[in-house]
Parts: sequence; C-alpha cells; structure tokens
Amino acid sequence: MIVTTKLLFKDAYGKYAIGAYNINNLEQTMGLFRGNVDSKAPFIIQISKGARSYTHKKMLESLIRAADAVFPEAVFAVHLDHGDEEACMDCIRSGFYSSVMIDASAEPLEKNAEITKRVVAAAHARGIVVEAELGQLGGVEEHVKVSEAASRLTDPDQARDFVKNTGCDSLACASGTSHGAYKCSGGQGVRFDVLAEIQKRLPGFPLVMHGSSSVPQEEVARINAAGGQLKGAKGVDENQFAKAATLGVTKVNIDTDGRLVWTRVHREYFLQHPENFDLRPPGKVFMAEYAKFIAHKNEKLGSAGHLDAVRALVQK
Repeated sequence: MIVTTKLLFKDAYGKYAIGAYNINNLEQTMGLFRGNVDSKAPFIIQISKGARSYTHKKMLESLIRAADAVFPEAVFAVHLDHGDEEACMDCIRSGFYSSVMIDASAEPLEKNAEITKRVVAAAHARGIVVEAELGQLGGVEEHVKVSEAASRLTDPDQARDFVKNTGCDSLACASGTSHGAYKCSGGQGVRFDVLAEIQKRLPGFPLVMHGSSSVPQEEVARINAAGGQLKGAKGVDENQFAKAATLGVTKVNIDTDGRLVWTRVHREYFLQHPENFDLRPPGKVFMAEYAKFIAHKNEKLGSAGHLDAVRALVQK
C-alpha cells in the first residue's frame, strides 16, 4: 500500500526512523519488500534521477506496482531522491509518487527557498509531500558531488526560517554524514548537537539524515577478497540511528550499503562458480541476502515491528 511519508512520520516521530532505500532493478525490489515484510516495518522506496534513466522511469514504477500486489501487507511511500525542479515536476505530474525531494542546496539560500516554494505549491496541490535540503553533505552520490571542503552543516536558525518560508514537509539536514562509500575520513560522525539545536527550533518537524550507509567492514573485506579494490571505505555507525530518532530524525537514507551487498554477492558467486553464465542463481542469492540486510537495518532504525501501528493509522 502506497502512502505519504507524512503518514509514516506521524507514527515514527521521536520513537524510530523510517528506512529509505534506493532501488534500481527487480532483484533489489524483491529483496526490499521481503526484508520489510519479514521485519514488519513500514518503509520508503527511493528512486533517484539515475535510477529513472537507467532503463526507463516506467519500468521501476511497474516493478513497484507489481511488488505492491505480491506483498499486500506492505505499507510504504514512493519517493524521488535528490530531484531537481524538472524531475520533481515530472514526478508530481505522473501521479505515482507520494513524496518528492527537491535538492536545491547547491544554490544560494534565497534561490533554494524560491525553487523549493514552487515545488511545494505544485506538490501540495496534488496531495504529495515535499522533502527539501538545507546545508550540503560532502561525498558523491550519482550526480551529487560535493567535496568535504565545500560541505556545510545546516544552520539551525536558517532551518527554522527556511521551513516557515517554503512550507516543505520535511528537511534533509547536513549533520556530519556524507554520501558514498568513503565517509567520515576525519573520524567525524553524526553531529547530535546540530540535530538537537534544529529540533529545538522546529519541534515536532520531521528531519532527514542523508548519507547514512554504515559501509559494513565485513562486506568491504569480502568484496576485496573476491577481487574488489575498496580501500579505506568507511561509513556511519548504525548504532547512532536510535539517538538520532529521538532528536527528530524520522527518515534515514541508505543506498551505498545495498550496492555493497550486490557487489559482494556477485563477486563471490562468479569467483566460486566460474563456469556459470546464468544471471538467475546469483540473483536469487542477492534477493535473500538483501532481504536479510534490510531486516537488520530496520532493527537498528527501530522501525521493525511497527507495521501494524502504521496500518492502523491508514485505516482511520
């Protein structure tokens, strides 16, 4: 069942965070749904600009519709991740997305607010909710590339004014995390002090934490042992999610970790089975491994076991 992120956040705020997971293909979609249903967690499917152009945007939409039919107990939102104004407007017009993210964070503050207000007006007219971004995370994620030197933590006073001015429904904050597989190079992690100050100024307002993959070292080691070259890959401590949730973080974005699981499964499988040329055997292994990964993340986020409570909200 597709719902808005606003409904999911209503149950989650202050208690747990919703996992927001990016997908690109059939195997990720199936593993994602299985993992969330197995752990009885509501969730958010994220589709990036890159994923929409990987094959065709309607292909992913069709996969999600099919998974919704196969897993009728699932409750989730469909969200555009890191969209520019053009992509947001296209998704709003499509009638399929329940949530869009407008990322104009690279623009000066006033222009960011101006673009965000236009997207909010168009989205709200169709019952779609909007995530905006203020501040800039370092790292690389598809078309988003920001050096650590250019990254900027979100200013709490600006956050309060930005939300009031734009009418956005949630805010992605730069609070010490970063995109990609090479995070926290200087030993930094989640800046709870920044989140606490933003929460003081925006009590009850949903905050979003991007760049939150933990880059499990076991996955990195197994990839490298199977011929990979991920030297120095490092991520966010997943044990920090629970504290972040108490400070208003209701959505945590996780993409890189899923790619690591995919890479590990396929590198190991073809190394162990050099005679194989069938894509389905490793695909089956990946779907099962990805489902286990999702269920584990939901435990860390605190969202596991909350599916019935969210469904009850839907039925009110």
